[in-house]
Amino acid sequence: MPPVHSDVFPRRRWHGACEEGTAMKTCECCGNSYDKCFDVTMDGKTLSFDSFECAIQTLAPVCGHCGCRIMGHGVEGEGGMYCCAHCARSSGVEGVVDNADAA
Repeated sequence: MPPVHSDVFPRRRWHGACEEGTAMKTCECCGNSYDKCFDVTMDGKTLSFDSFECAIQTLAPVCGHCGCRIMGHGVEGEGGMYCCAHCARSSGVEGVVDNADAA
C-alpha cells in the first residue's frame, strides 16, 4: 500500500499549527483550546473546531425520526430531514427508497 502522504495526497498543513505568535483557537463545541483547530464557514458564519466529531455535533442536522446526526446526504420529505428512507417512511413520508430497500 502506498504512503498516505504523497504528491497526490500532500500532508495537511493545519491552520495555525505551531507557528510562533499564533494564538490557539477554542473549539465551539467543547471549549478545548487547541493548536490544530480548523475553521468551518457555513451560512456566512465561521466556527472553529478541534475535531470532526465536534463539527458534526454542532453543525449536522438531526434525523426527525431517530434523532441521530445526519452525516451523509440524508433524505428530505414533507418538510423534515431524515438519516435514511426507513426513518422517513416511519415518519409518514411516502415514496422514498434507498439502496438497502432494493434487496
